[in-house]
Amino acid sequence: MHERTLTTNDGVRLAYRDTGGDGVPLVMLHGWGQTQAMFRHQIEALAPARRVVTVDFRGHGRSAKPRHGYRVARLARDVLDLVDHLGLNTFDALGWSMGASVWWSFVDQYGTGRIRRFVVVDQPAAVAAVPWTSPAEQRDCGAVFDVAGLLELNVALAGPDGAKVREDFVRSMFGGGTDPELLAFVTEEIRATPAYAAVPLLFDHCAQDWRDVLDRVDVPTLVLGCEGSHVDPASQRFIAERIPGARLHVFPADVARSHFPFLENPDAFNAVVDEFLS
Repeated sequence: MHERTLTTNDGVRLAYRDTGGDGVPLVMLHGWGQTQAMFRHQIEALAPARRVVTVDFRGHGRSAKPRHGYRVARLARDVLDLVDHLGLNTFDALGWSMGASVWWSFVDQYGTGRIRRFVVVDQPAAVAAVPWTSPAEQRDCGAVFDVAGLLELNVALAGPDGAKVREDFVRSMFGGGTDPELLAFVTEEIRATPAYAAVPLLFDHCAQDWRDVLDRVDVPTLVLGCEGSHVDPASQRFIAERIPGARLHVFPADVARSHFPFLENPDAFNAVVDEFLS
């Protein structure tokens, strides 16, 4: 499998990988500040039975890093450009963290007509606890920040110590006893995204509220949570209850204890995803 590139409709080069296998393609989207390398174990394990496609979002990994387009809606358009480029009329969609939000934006704008099955991995329906929502709504959404906290984080990320702030932020997504090599890998990948891309994109990502999209997801859906993640598993239960007919699977703490279950325990993660997609 070779890394390939495409150019989006606004002239940005994106790096992607395509195993070219048989069966329904699985298009996997990574999270904020991360890369398609997050799915290294899934590419190896899931690809024999199906075609697996991954991509580095603009500003991430080996893709170009222009000075424009750092909004979730634009990333969703980039994904449309990707599936059009590959001629994928039917595919399975998996989104982890912000990648799930990109798929929700994709559904919001372009519908579900090309998506056969959908996997949501550890992403709240709304990340910021905006003051016009009730405490109960904020808990259901799984809000990670209040507005002041989000602004404070973005200011710090844009500041002179931004690299360290970013690494500390990522470290907070792991439970105790994390494999040092795994943490080092994730920390290294996030360095590829410059602050001028990371900061506005994080703000836009966290400012979105996808609750009104959930009941319009009319394809078979699997929602995955993790007991050790900074994302409350109750928020994943909320999502699974709002998406018609969705299934929920929460990895217990003795299986995975982070926001990165696909890296931490790939065998367990792959087994659940493979069973659902098959």
